[in-house]
Amino acid sequence: MPKPSAVDLTHRLVPSPAGRTHLVEQGDGPLVLLLHGFPESWYTWRHQLPALAAAGYRAVAVDVRGHGRSSRPVTVESYRMRELVEDTVAVVEALGEQSAVVVGHDWGASIAAASALVRPEVFRAVGLLSVPYTPPGGPRPSEVFARMGGDEEFYVSYFQEPGRAEAEIEPDVRGWLAGFYAALSADTMPEAGAPDPHFVGRGGRLRDRFPVGLLPHWLDEADLDVCAGEFERTGMTGALNRYRNMDRDWEDLAGFAGAPVTQPSLFIGGSLDASTTWLADAIEAYPTTLPGLTASHILDGCGHFPQQERPGETNRLLIEWLGGLR
Repeated sequence: MPKPSAVDLTHRLVPSPAGRTHLVEQGDGPLVLLLHGFPESWYTWRHQLPALAAAGYRAVAVDVRGHGRSSRPVTVESYRMRELVEDTVAVVEALGEQSAVVVGHDWGASIAAASALVRPEVFRAVGLLSVPYTPPGGPRPSEVFARMGGDEEFYVSYFQEPGRAEAEIEPDVRGWLAGFYAALSADTMPEAGAPDPHFVGRGGRLRDRFPVGLLPHWLDEADLDVCAGEFERTGMTGALNRYRNMDRDWEDLAGFAGAPVTQPSLFIGGSLDASTTWLADAIEAYPTTLPGLTASHILDGCGHFPQQERPGETNRLLIEWLGGLR
């Protein structure tokens, strides 16, 4: 039987609490749900879909609420974590399944972890890429981010005011995305000691610190066209609204403060990724916070996008881990 390829992808729209969720499916077998981060879409998993299908899994990559062809509710509070968890549950149900393994990258990792925490009867295992699990609780997020950076503004704080980041990004979505991806990828990120692209200088823009005229090795012009085309069509507000709900999430999940995710779990991060280095304490706490952890990998010389920067290695690690679950 020939191996699955990109031509075997099936696009579907399924009902969700927001209205509809767009997903891309490939393969048959146990369900593996793939959740993207910011600023991405289902396309971030283009290398994993055929590999997982060839390994005997039903791989499904979704457009998270507010992205791509999925519904984009108007109100900011519609993008709180509890709503995204219910969207994820709705996808499993719409596919006729009772349970799934959920794997997420960046914000998708946070959604995957919250899904496993809140709905353990649906999500039997969880894989996290780039963003480590940190249990709910602690100080109010907005207060933490406001203290970061001194005279500079942390990007999460910069994203809070509706319309502010949109005004920077939307006049040139393609150029902004190219710079963002380059800033966080191992082969194109700014050199050590250069101004940090996660922060905004006084009166400046986030993109002022992005590399110019560079594409990381994993992103060619055609790939960039796909990524930019989605956000040029939808605008950036749905994606940015995820950041604007972090205090609401803190309140909504207060009942889970300090709670571990106990299902079998996997972590894959990049050694050059700020998400991994800044949250090193969270990784060290995994014996307590992820007691079901069966594999943790830091890819040397990798940035923020392991499933795209190092697709072969990421696929191998995912498939090995999934095989252990069986």
